[in-house]
Amino acid sequence: MSAADRTAIEIELVAAIVAVDGDEPMTLMAGDGAILTGLPSGRFDPLAHHTFEIGLRAWVKAQTGLAVGYVEQLYTFGDRGRHPRPGDRGPHAVSVGYLALTRMPDRAALRSSGAGFKPWYRFFPWEDWRAGRPEILDDTILPALDAWARHETRDDPPRPLGRRERLRQCFAAGGSPWDEEKVLDRYELLYEAGLVEEARHDGRKAALERTDLPALGEPMRHDHRRILATAIARLRAKLKYRPVIFELMAGEFTLTDLQTTVEAISGRHLHKQNFRRLVETGALVEPTGETWTATGGRPAAIFRFRREVIQERPSPGLRVGGRG
Repeated sequence: MSAADRTAIEIELVAAIVAVDGDEPMTLMAGDGAILTGLPSGRFDPLAHHTFEIGLRAWVKAQTGLAVGYVEQLYTFGDRGRHPRPGDRGPHAVSVGYLALTRMPDRAALRSSGAGFKPWYRFFPWEDWRAGRPEILDDTILPALDAWARHETRDDPPRPLGRRERLRQCFAAGGSPWDEEKVLDRYELLYEAGLVEEARHDGRKAALERTDLPALGEPMRHDHRRILATAIARLRAKLKYRPVIFELMAGEFTLTDLQTTVEAISGRHLHKQNFRRLVETGALVEPTGETWTATGGRPAAIFRFRREVIQERPSPGLRVGGRG
């Protein structure tokens, strides 16, 4: 095979960096000029970067000025067409996605780097159930997906489940329970149905055949919204068996602060007394002996994460919720 016949490969490192600001889960966006269009990312250089993670941290620091703490690899994304070029003959881009957690940094420092945080529910408005079932589901998403599901074709790739069954499982159609962890499955279904802008940008037939697309969250460049969906799904699942929520918390906090943060990430409203029993049973926190009185009401006890729990149990998480 000649060199001209070979397909060049580029490895891109992409970081979904998550923080919580009050009751809003945020993701860090890097700029394309003055516009924040995608996640912090950069090309892996095997000569400069000893590992993917070292390369990722270097790119994040260069693009945002932020030194991230907790980092874990998510998935490798390699579908053709995710980085369109004229004739689609350019190097094939393979993205290695990462989840990173941090406490909310100083916004002024970020602005000087051209980066900034955005609420992640701007990109996935159907994922926020804290105030009840989102209207966008019944007003826009389910009617469009129902119409798509009725026109299953022989050209569909072989799958264990058909369109209608996948719709039922992913979007709680027909009375099925809502599974907050299926963030990526839901985005993939919308992409396959040609209902998100990224599908049109990638030249997907289902999107090009539509005269217009519904406004289903803000699009991102390349496949970054797919990577963020993967990160949200991973974090929601991990809450239940690892104490990762404390990577997003200040060193000291009230139980209300903790509940607000868990609700922000999970997209679910939690019953206050049930949540506090869950925290107490899990022995994840310990009182500092101090109280917080800034609200002017009843003083709230201040807690901190009890790190000994990591050695005491193999799965010390907050087993919130289930499905419903």
